[in-house]
Amino acid sequence: MSTLAGLLTAPDRDAYLTGLAKDGPVSRGIYLDGTPIWLVTGYPESVTVLTDPRFSSDITKQRKIDLAAMAGLPEDVAPYLLHTLGVYDPPDHTRLRRLVSREFTARRVERLRPRIQQIADALLSVVPEEFDLIERYAYPLPIEVICELLGVPADDRDTWRTWTAALGAPDLGRIAEGARGLVGYMRDLIAAKRRAPGDDLLSGLIKVRENDGDRLGDEELISLSISILIAGHETTVGLISQSVRLILTRSLGLGDVEAAVEEFLRYGGPAEIAVMRYTLAPVELGGVAIPAGEAVQVVYAAANRDPRRFDRPGLLDPHRTDNAHLGFGHGIHYCLGAALARAEAQIALTSLFDRFPGLALAGEAGWQPGIKRALTGLPVRTSPPA
Repeated sequence: MSTLAGLLTAPDRDAYLTGLAKDGPVSRGIYLDGTPIWLVTGYPESVTVLTDPRFSSDITKQRKIDLAAMAGLPEDVAPYLLHTLGVYDPPDHTRLRRLVSREFTARRVERLRPRIQQIADALLSVVPEEFDLIERYAYPLPIEVICELLGVPADDRDTWRTWTAALGAPDLGRIAEGARGLVGYMRDLIAAKRRAPGDDLLSGLIKVRENDGDRLGDEELISLSISILIAGHETTVGLISQSVRLILTRSLGLGDVEAAVEEFLRYGGPAEIAVMRYTLAPVELGGVAIPAGEAVQVVYAAANRDPRRFDRPGLLDPHRTDNAHLGFGHGIHYCLGAALARAEAQIALTSLFDRFPGLALAGEAGWQPGIKRALTGLPVRTSPPA
């Protein structure tokens, strides 16, 4: 049986994804902790799992699992890090998503584009001839954008970035420290914006209410803010850095940046697997009968290379037009921040290669295997060596 651990550690990931597909669009597999699961690697089958209400993403209800204990996090911070929109089923998910979507709109993202451009230009204006792309560009840009989005005052952003960095630490103690700092800060920021609202997303979320008077409570606002930070930052860092690596290692031209970003999301996007689902009833999927109460894992990275859906799926084609990839998920859990991630990646890539058309690799990339496989370093030079 195939294992997810193999996907995350395989030296040749393209070959591993091809091997997964050979087991059929739905097959028995092994999760990271060694427990049996159903792996879904086919595109239409993945869409079914992501849209059919017989599949639940609420692990606490289906398996009676204590998320805090499972993650090893203190109970006072675990809910803020783990209770994201992705782990709720309707009607709870419907309520939260409806309220948030009224303010986190494509129009708000479009208004933010000029500021994203300013941030990108400022970062690139001070890089040396040789630098680490992640440290100097791909990592700080999304953090600064999220601060702008949520309305974090400029004077507080260094402290905010310190707490954010702690969330990505391998040490649970540091993660808890960062989470406690962010939770306390967001509670104070919410109180301040209640007194003096601005034009930012957090002020909008505080004000938004349904016709029946329903609105987001402070605990929900804190959790959503940290969820936006974690999901928006990690995904965008990965998308920018991995896109640059693909461009440089494949000697690609950027061309139509919008089409190119979509292809980078399909071919090597940062989200390789979906949130785990559980069957609420017996389901026939891909010619396989799955009983009720079973764990089902969609593998985005494999579904995005299904030859039944994509022409020449193993080819990285920045000009691909028919590209309904699953890089941001699908259905009711489609990534709420997809428009923002796209805008950041488009601006980041265009600005980088407009300023440094001769950009070249200056060393080996560093990888950190994990559920979201990430580059830890990407040394580049602003021009090829003489």
